[in-house]
Amino acid sequence: MPASLFSAALVAALVGYGSTIALVLSAAAAVGASPGQTASWVLAICLAKAAGSAILSIRHRVPVVLAWSTPGAALVAATEGVDIASAVGAFVLAGGLIALTGALRPLGRAVAMIPDGIAGGMLAGVLLPFCLAGPGAAQAAPLLVLPMILVFALVRLANPAMAVLAALAVGLGLAFALGEAAPPALSLPLPRLEFIAPTWDPGVLIGLGLPLYLVTMASQNLPGFATMRAAGFEPPVRSALGVTGALSALSGLFGAHTTSMAAITAAICMGPDVHPDRESRWKVGVVYAAIWVGLGLFSPLILELLAALPPGVMAALVALALLGPLTGALATAFARPEARFAATLTLVVTASGVAVFGVGAAFWGLVWGIAFHALERGWATARARG
Repeated sequence: MPASLFSAALVAALVGYGSTIALVLSAAAAVGASPGQTASWVLAICLAKAAGSAILSIRHRVPVVLAWSTPGAALVAATEGVDIASAVGAFVLAGGLIALTGALRPLGRAVAMIPDGIAGGMLAGVLLPFCLAGPGAAQAAPLLVLPMILVFALVRLANPAMAVLAALAVGLGLAFALGEAAPPALSLPLPRLEFIAPTWDPGVLIGLGLPLYLVTMASQNLPGFATMRAAGFEPPVRSALGVTGALSALSGLFGAHTTSMAAITAAICMGPDVHPDRESRWKVGVVYAAIWVGLGLFSPLILELLAALPPGVMAALVALALLGPLTGALATAFARPEARFAATLTLVVTASGVAVFGVGAAFWGLVWGIAFHALERGWATARARG
């Protein structure tokens, strides 16, 4: 087995973990997860990604690389007034809907009917507040954050996928070197899954569970399938949705949000430099899975290191990690001139963070955007008919 399989899988896993683990921790904090529940969250989603990548790669003989839903984690992190048990109910619902989308074609068609601009506007509204926190973090802790930004910008010119990981390394190094963070005791506690009984709160299910399902589908699964096609592989769409949905529902009971197809990290694992024999390239998915098991087992130590960092470093890291997804969401939202106003309305309502009737802002942004888009199309049709 060529060493390139291991190197590609290792880089993809480290990029996926290091670039957005801070966002996952923010999501856990937002729903009041305890340290044990947070560790369970990370372990469960690492194991779900490992299991799904291995199962799908072996079964279909194509390189399938899974990720945790970065927009989904941002959505959870932006949530207010939701406890961990209610969040778990939303995670299980989102996973079940993803699995049903693979099993029921009408549900998949219904999701596809949501205009891309509206979906992009909702995602941009979720991500924007986190990106806006970056300049404040730089002002509050310039000696720590400004070097992170500089390294991020320079590395991004040569290798965008490694830019956030490089910024994390700089932030860690400076925080400990300048005495802004106290080194934790370097023990290796055994990771443990902690079952969390879900609470089925209708407002949370609608305001968090449904948007979590939609952003995972629109911003992770669909681009992930497109990445596979661009690399010359036919994605196992229905099987992948069934497996990732079932794993998301199961891991959700241990605190984890949704598992999905990867896009950026998947591209690292699919090129000819990974394996000269295209028919053998599926093996990278198995190696990738093994690495994620290792990351899950070492996650308590990694979480201790990250917990020692100043809040400004974590806020800056999240902001840098989400600049790329925000750029893509804005490009999608405003690509079609006829949908730009509705997309803007969706973005504004979602970014406001205002909850109505106990239902989160992302849902209301989607509702208002779809409603105004339909109104504009109806008006344009009526005028055309004279």
